[in-house]
Amino acid sequence: MARLRVNCFSLSLDGYGAGRDQSLENPMGAGGMALHEWVFPTKTFQAMHGNLVDGEGAGGGTTGVDDDFAARGFENVGAWILGRNMFGPVRGKWKDDDWKGWWGDDPPYHTPVFVLTHHARKPIAMQGGTTFHFVTDGARAALDRALDAAGGRDVRVGGGVATIRQYLEAGLVDEMHLAIGPALLGSGEHLLTGIDLAALCYETSEHVAGPGVTHFVVTKRGQR
Repeated sequence: MARLRVNCFSLSLDGYGAGRDQSLENPMGAGGMALHEWVFPTKTFQAMHGNLVDGEGAGGGTTGVDDDFAARGFENVGAWILGRNMFGPVRGKWKDDDWKGWWGDDPPYHTPVFVLTHHARKPIAMQGGTTFHFVTDGARAALDRALDAAGGRDVRVGGGVATIRQYLEAGLVDEMHLAIGPALLGSGEHLLTGIDLAALCYETSEHVAGPGVTHFVVTKRGQR
């Protein structure tokens, strides 16, 4: 059965998944970039951004625990779901069609991607098999469309915090991988405030210490 997954979602030690004041110049909010330092050197991340050739390159990319989790995040994924803020800093109605995401002409998804928004927009076909679809009728509708597009493979929720919270609160996430590091943000978007994971039948199924973060996998008991 296809699963709804969260993978490689970085959290500060005080529970924030993004800093405050996201902008074009500061896409992860104040201090938010520090949450992701564990994944940047990995072979998976470097290859995803074209910095390796046949597994080699400047520094080669790191292997080990962090890279293992980064690689697992892309296995058997047939579609993605993103919140509006994960797609870009534009708020309100789309001012024009120029903004096509943070990632350039060849985004790292290579599957259909369903973006939650209140404002309609035509799909955007990108290089490498990524097509952004804009869903205006809610999180459940986006999941139904993503599962259909995934063709039996899993659907990955890429974030941001508010989007993951919607699916957690509805008990729809089957597995969630969190990478918790030592950074303290103090403010921003808190992932788990007010969410009782135990009452929602989630349990920790795996935890592994990496060089810079500790990886936790939380799994839902039973089926959606």
